[in-house]
Amino acid sequence: MKKIQLAEDLQFSQIVHGHWRLAEWNLSPEELLSLMERCIEAGITTFDHADIYGNYMCEELFGQALALKPSLREDIQIVTKCGIKLVSENRPQHTIKSYDTSKEHIISSTENSLQKMNTDYVDVLLIHRPDPFMDPAETAEAFHILRKEGKVKHFGVSNFTPKQMEMLQNEYNGPLVTNQIELSVLHEQPFFDGTINHLQKEKVRPMAWSPLAGGRLFKGNDEKAIRVKKALEKVASETEASSIDEVAYAWLLKHPSQIMPIVGSGKMNRIEAAINAANLPLTREQWFYILQESMGKEVD
Repeated sequence: MKKIQLAEDLQFSQIVHGHWRLAEWNLSPEELLSLMERCIEAGITTFDHADIYGNYMCEELFGQALALKPSLREDIQIVTKCGIKLVSENRPQHTIKSYDTSKEHIISSTENSLQKMNTDYVDVLLIHRPDPFMDPAETAEAFHILRKEGKVKHFGVSNFTPKQMEMLQNEYNGPLVTNQIELSVLHEQPFFDGTINHLQKEKVRPMAWSPLAGGRLFKGNDEKAIRVKKALEKVASETEASSIDEVAYAWLLKHPSQIMPIVGSGKMNRIEAAINAANLPLTREQWFYILQESMGKEVD
């Protein structure tokens, strides 16, 4: 599988395995380890987390699997996120959903994530959501401390606008290696709102969450979902793709910004659809046909 260069000393697999719903997969640590090893064998070496996933439980489940084979850490890249505070029985001190990008919270959240995941460092730490109460200088200070202590190798953001990303970038004075954004055949706005253009300008590679639109691609009965599904079926028949999700992933992978889709499934056959998509011969006209159906009109 193709590797994406995010920094001089950092490469991600083009397909990322996302563990947002890990707690719902009902896998034992041994079964999760087996799934991770199968992903690695297939070329997927990057795993995406966040402290809040699974009601603050997914990182720990991942750590239990990694503890069974600690040597696997050398073969993988771990991404995690912080900054969102959920109301949860696992965080009784939280009385309201809020964001926290203070130095204290970023550092304590990261240290907690490291403990849960049974690792000494994470490859990339992302600020999960833009914080309207952010002090970018304080956030940047937390980045410098964590990097100096060797607990985080690189930093990035998630769901940030270009201006929000520039604000933090200017204070950090170091590379922000990715912006993890919602992007799919049913959510094409980042191609037009400046998000992708900004990342291309800065040579920052985007990660795409919900690349299949959270299942709406298969189950959605709204006009847009139905229209796009028919377009994907047409392109699938033209390219001999085995499923429409292959085409949906290929649409992202084809783009020159080097998008890295996050596949959030615990089933290997669904993961393989993304792997197969990397070799799907999608033409420029097919790419624009899918875009046209997503927009509901021709490009201007």
